[in-house]
Amino acid sequence: MDMAPDFNTIDDLEVEGKTVLVRVDINSPVDPLTGLLLDDTRIRLHAETIAELANKGAKTVIIAHQSRPGKKDFTTLEQHAEALSNLLDRPVSYVDDIFGSNAREAISGMRSGDILLLENVRFYSEEILQREAPQQAETHMVKLLSPLVDYFINDAFAAAHRSQPSLVGFAVNLPSAAGRVMERELTALYSAVSNVERPCVYVLGGVKVDDSIMVMENALEAGSADYILTTGLVANIFLWGGGLNIRKHNQNFIKDRDYCVYVKKAQELCKKFKDQILVPTDLAVCKDDKRLEYPVDQLPNLPIFDLGTETTTEYARVIRNARTIFANGPAGVFEKEGFNQGTEDILNAISSSPGFSIIGGGHLAAAANKMGLGGISHISSGGGASISLIAGERLPAVEVLKKAALKHKG
Repeated sequence: MDMAPDFNTIDDLEVEGKTVLVRVDINSPVDPLTGLLLDDTRIRLHAETIAELANKGAKTVIIAHQSRPGKKDFTTLEQHAEALSNLLDRPVSYVDDIFGSNAREAISGMRSGDILLLENVRFYSEEILQREAPQQAETHMVKLLSPLVDYFINDAFAAAHRSQPSLVGFAVNLPSAAGRVMERELTALYSAVSNVERPCVYVLGGVKVDDSIMVMENALEAGSADYILTTGLVANIFLWGGGLNIRKHNQNFIKDRDYCVYVKKAQELCKKFKDQILVPTDLAVCKDDKRLEYPVDQLPNLPIFDLGTETTTEYARVIRNARTIFANGPAGVFEKEGFNQGTEDILNAISSSPGFSIIGGGHLAAAANKMGLGGISHISSGGGASISLIAGERLPAVEVLKKAALKHKG
């Protein structure tokens, strides 16, 4: 079933000699002590789209964000320009301005094949607002930059679930398209969602509990999930919601994050879908940096750091029998030595399953890439975005690309 995408791609644009504004997601880990970039995975990912545009003779203007106000890794994009330039082996200019006269002059002075990276868009206050696309098209950044560009390309799949000016504002009035990263992600995910083979298993973990519970509820209510395997903090919340004493230390961890509302939600979901939601039967706690495993009804008052061996064995059996697998979030504190077992066992089971498998971005994708696993159908570059799409949510940045495709047809 080959469905033509209902958004434009780079193939639909004649970019030679044209000024193309490209939104990418090169948000990267930064060392809080030295301020240096620790990893260029995301920069490497988007280099393909940028290189293609430059090679086709476009004047490529890049906009992106790094972290958010108040965080230690909220920095300029100067290093990102340097890293991109090294990867592409061609100059990437950087201007410490977003839409002021310096940025606009730099854009106006560009020649075919030039690449320019503007400043971190989150230095600008309106970028933090989440609003509908037509309102975002009225922001200062969009109104001042739009007259200088011919096309807008959104390649920032990892941020596609956000409705911010740089992600949705430009596509309202400019001819727009998806970049190669965005195109690949949407093609793989839409295809998976529209061709789900049963049994379908969701493996949901990590600490972003709100995302996981939203996905779980949507999938169970829609009847699209046969089993939900809970791991990580999600599992702890479901154990507590199911009436189990997970002990003070772990209860406080949940309370401190204001996640008690999800314990109540877990209780409701467990009642309604008790045969489909699987929770751990044993867990690994951390005592003096050592791994100790206990049945869930005999937990000591120590931090839960991983799934127990009995649980991963059972989860692996369910995964290997699945025809479709969606996984997001690690099973425990996998970066700590001795507590990577649950995450790795689950990834190995997904990799050896004959079913179609998708791994959401973030930590689980990083773990899968680090293990160098084959056999996983698609490893997404965006955790929140891929999970939202799989859960049946509309992605604001994609919706506006679809509208732009209809508006600027032919």
